[in-house]
Amino acid sequence: MSKLNKIKTIDVDAREWFDKVNGNSYFSGTVTINYGMKGQREYKMPFQYGYGDHYQDVAFNVITEHESVTNPDNWRLWRYCRENNIILRANKIENCKKRELMQ
Repeated sequence: MSKLNKIKTIDVDAREWFDKVNGNSYFSGTVTINYGMKGQREYKMPFQYGYGDHYQDVAFNVITEHESVTNPDNWRLWRYCRENNIILRANKIENCKKRELMQ
């Protein structure tokens, strides 16, 4: 990974909707690498099933898919960031409407 592409920050922003009829939670969101810096990159996490901190696991999968990152020890995103001195900012807005997740 070149110095320009080095990951310094990871921002994960997700929205969650709870389907009361079926009792399932869903989320969607974005992953931003190096927010506000030269070479900022953004990836989408589409609408999908998941609750709790699962959005962070999906975000890490997105990062390993699009960036030069491997996760051979099956670390969680927070640990990967801690071990690599990366600033992690993760935020999930709960109780959203389904249509808000589709935007």
